[in-house]
Amino acid sequence: MGTISWTREDRRYMTMSSFNFQLPGYRIIEELYRDAKTIGYRAERTADRSFVTLRVLSSPYPSDRELLEFRHQYAIAKKLDLAGIVGHHSLEQHERGYALVLEDFGGILLAGQIASLTVVDVLKIGIQLAATLHGLGQHRIIHKDLKPANILIHPVTKQVKLIDLRIAALLPRETQEVVDPSCIEGTLAYLSPEQTGRMNRGIDYRTDFYALGVTLYELLTGELPFRTEDPIALIHCHLAQVATPIHLVNSGIPVVLSQIVAKLMAKNVEDRYQTAVGIKYDLEKCLSQFQGTDPDAEFELAGRDISSRFLIPERLYGREQAVQTLLDAFDRVSAGSSELLLVAGGSGIGKTAVINEIHKPIVRQRGYFIKGKFDQFNRNIPFSAFIQAFRDLIDQLLSEDSAQLASWRQQILAAVGENGRVLIEAIPELARIIGSQPSVAELSGTAAQNRFNLLFQRLIEVFTTAEHPLVLFLDDLQWADSASLQSIELLMESKGYLLLLGAYRDNEVSPHHPLILMLEKLRRAKSVVSKITLAPLTFADTNRLVADTLHCVTDRAKPLTESIDLKTHGNPLFITQFLKALYADGDIRFNPDGYWECDIVKIQSLAITDDVVEFIAIQIQKLPLATQDVLKLAACI
Repeated sequence: MGTISWTREDRRYMTMSSFNFQLPGYRIIEELYRDAKTIGYRAERTADRSFVTLRVLSSPYPSDRELLEFRHQYAIAKKLDLAGIVGHHSLEQHERGYALVLEDFGGILLAGQIASLTVVDVLKIGIQLAATLHGLGQHRIIHKDLKPANILIHPVTKQVKLIDLRIAALLPRETQEVVDPSCIEGTLAYLSPEQTGRMNRGIDYRTDFYALGVTLYELLTGELPFRTEDPIALIHCHLAQVATPIHLVNSGIPVVLSQIVAKLMAKNVEDRYQTAVGIKYDLEKCLSQFQGTDPDAEFELAGRDISSRFLIPERLYGREQAVQTLLDAFDRVSAGSSELLLVAGGSGIGKTAVINEIHKPIVRQRGYFIKGKFDQFNRNIPFSAFIQAFRDLIDQLLSEDSAQLASWRQQILAAVGENGRVLIEAIPELARIIGSQPSVAELSGTAAQNRFNLLFQRLIEVFTTAEHPLVLFLDDLQWADSASLQSIELLMESKGYLLLLGAYRDNEVSPHHPLILMLEKLRRAKSVVSKITLAPLTFADTNRLVADTLHCVTDRAKPLTESIDLKTHGNPLFITQFLKALYADGDIRFNPDGYWECDIVKIQSLAITDDVVEFIAIQIQKLPLATQDVLKLAACI
């Protein structure tokens, strides 16, 4: 821990100041910083007269989530020994919450020092942050909230350290669900596209590279790359808008530094730097040039950016036409139509992955996306997927501000009248918006079904307007119950601004299946019904996927692709699972000289099943028994 000398005036200030916050065993000296959830104090520990920083929750009544985040932060940080992470000494109980006792190295918040930084300062800060991200990566930790307000800088030495690991992930990869912007983990202004949940991509260590890019952008220009107070507009900027290059905002910035920041802020993770070491090398080279005789010299980026992590790209291969068909359908719906678009194909062919590509235009149009899935073993439960979807929608609505929530309450009650209780019995969560609602007359048989269908249709129409089109995704339609199929027919009579997406396994549906009969009925009624049938990937598409995974040219990847294509028959899920299994078994490995290699003879001789489900089951059986037991419990949950 760094030591600090205090003057007599400091001591006088320390003894005469009074603070609302008090912690036994510590003497509060000054408040260092304050944000929406926490306050930082500089303090003296009375036991040994050493100086520390106390980080406490600002709310006197913290939520369970806030308490959990504090414990989570301490559990992660106490195991780390990184120069770029503020040291965590202890976690103290304080009233209804906690106080984190941290090292005090004399740092102050970087957010308050931006105006005084030079280009050299920023480059040195970036180099330190890249080194810290490398250290976190070695521990398989994703910070997820990198920003100037979470960075301390020593005003003299310019040493920087990261703070706030409350939402850090101890997983190599996470999936972010679509939630209201106010509920997304992290800080929206610095959030990577995939961290918004609207990118159809998982979150890994490269999400911190994007946040580093935004941070460097702000340090170099004094402003954020995207300046809007509207959360939805800001998310759309992260997804689809390219920031103005730094050298055009500040002419004193070298073009190559502008290019480094732009690469960090690439929308697709595959286009960013792949290693923190690669970032650090380029920043160091840029610093050397800037301090030398040719500060504006350009060089090829990512020259040392060689990753030894086995990562299969998440971009879609061979689905360009299918995705465009989907986006065109959403554009028509946004203009006022109602459509049913079906995506058909076998298990693992990528139906859900294609449908999830619709998130970007939904953000642009401020629409809602909700989803439900029919269950093979719950066909006796009517409307199961619809109920899931509307629970999803209610969760999104409840996270909006009180004024908007009151507006939804008024609109829903106007639509369903005195019959709200009927919908609440099917979707109990609806009561959290409209209240419990009085009892209604009991009906039976067809009359009850018709009443529910009418109310459900009216409820849907509340959320299908030009201001916010609705996309409803129903998965595994081959297992849909008859009542749900009838509801789909009724929904296609809605006023517009509704895109109903359905996915089903066409190999499990005969010409006389209820789903096919329902679709024929809709077509005869002149409803807009279209269908995308996904075929296996071509050899060329599989070869591109393999080459991108191994970071080599396509010709070099062909021998491996031939073996993979022969065994997987172009099924995307099978391809990725097979690649992962080859890596796990050591048949694909990273050579220390900086390239990937494989044992092609052994791979060609492997005897594996041609059924993807059976193949995955075999891989699960290779896991330790304790892990298999945990997976069984998780499946039950």
